[in-house]
Amino acid sequence: MLSHRLADFIGQIQYDMLPATTVHMARLAFLDWLGSAAAGGQQAPAQKVQAVVKQQGGSPQATLLATGEKISCLNAALANGIASHIMELDDVHRAAIIHAGAAVIPAALAVAEMIRASGRQLLEAIVVGYEVAIRVGEAVTPSHYYFWHTTGTCGTFGAAAAAGKLLGLNKEQLVWALGNAGTQAAGLWEFLVDGAMSKHLHPGKAAQNGVLAALLAREGFTGAMRILEGERGFCRATAPQFDLSKITAGLGKPPYKVEENSFKIHASCRHTHPAVDVVLELATRYGLKPADIATITVRTYRTALDITANHQPTTVYAAKFSLPFCVALALKTGHCGPEDFTPANLFDPEIRELMSRVTLVMDEELDALHPARWPAVVEISTPSGQAYRGRMDFPRGDPENPVTAEELVTKFHALAAGPWGEQRSRVLAQAVLDLENVVDVADLFQVLSPNHYGRVWHSSCGITQHER
Repeated sequence: MLSHRLADFIGQIQYDMLPATTVHMARLAFLDWLGSAAAGGQQAPAQKVQAVVKQQGGSPQATLLATGEKISCLNAALANGIASHIMELDDVHRAAIIHAGAAVIPAALAVAEMIRASGRQLLEAIVVGYEVAIRVGEAVTPSHYYFWHTTGTCGTFGAAAAAGKLLGLNKEQLVWALGNAGTQAAGLWEFLVDGAMSKHLHPGKAAQNGVLAALLAREGFTGAMRILEGERGFCRATAPQFDLSKITAGLGKPPYKVEENSFKIHASCRHTHPAVDVVLELATRYGLKPADIATITVRTYRTALDITANHQPTTVYAAKFSLPFCVALALKTGHCGPEDFTPANLFDPEIRELMSRVTLVMDEELDALHPARWPAVVEISTPSGQAYRGRMDFPRGDPENPVTAEELVTKFHALAAGPWGEQRSRVLAQAVLDLENVVDVADLFQVLSPNHYGRVWHSSCGITQHER
């Protein structure tokens, strides 16, 4: 049974057996997630969630990253998971079409704080959580993805795996945890119609539900043992086409799935990134300005258009899922960063007029390459009849077109320095990049505690480390 195979894998993984490249990527994934959570925690949707979880009270088990306060483990997983997805800068796995970090890491972190786990234990949990979430995602993608947001659905399995690993569940309990996770898996794309906040719930609920699934299993609360492959299980219920072999093919053998992770440099839906990368490259190479452009044709794969073919976004968040808007924004501003998605730009007459010149085309040849590649071809014509063309199969941040660790550290500071301050951001970045030497993960976030505001912190403050 598939859950038994996954449970064996979860139980067997130990830090000392992980390749250095896996540990490196897990650290970077944690750092990248943390920056998105820091910035997202200051946004209105996250603040609404923070108000609710603080009203609920509960044991002070884990950190609410936006405020440094301690709240219950379950609510920390929820609130921090939601915050990490708001900026649209969290990582993504191309083949599974999943933001694994937004579901797995808040679950792992909340449990790690609660049980006072070491950095090495947290890294183990991140690796197994990504592995399970991504493998389930690969099995059901792309047919699952039309109605279901993989981050919310498949992410729940990864969150349960990470939580179960940290809690030291035995094989039987891990199988139950996966069963309990699968029956809670949810997340629908209907929010696209009106740019609603409900998308942010998906990773938060995946994280919270995954932790709950593992905690219940620890107490003997049983879960379906064939939740993935069963006749009324997850795969048959949510995907017209699926391939169960992808869940176990090569399971337990390096390289691990976290190494296939892609990092985002544009603050928009990843499906917009290939075209945005091409537009920015053409504009830079040929000095193109909005006034120079008569038409823009974007050819791409079907899933990209299912999600981003919105020519009239009415909210800033909806604009992040509008390929015409992102292309026009990139041409006008030269980038698509978080600072560019504003009400002023959303209704900017020049951007709106430029959007009207954008034509989207579903290209069968490009579609056949998805999801192994996320290709886009952009053709730009000028009023004088000149034509420019470019293609991108692997957007910036993919393993085939990578960003450097230094660039990810810079991205982290750009996102975290505002809400947390430069000193605290430096402390946390240094600690995360040395995570395997942290004895107690709960110490990491002492620097964010309201009791410590106003102090000057150094890299060793509040963090106990293993001797080298």
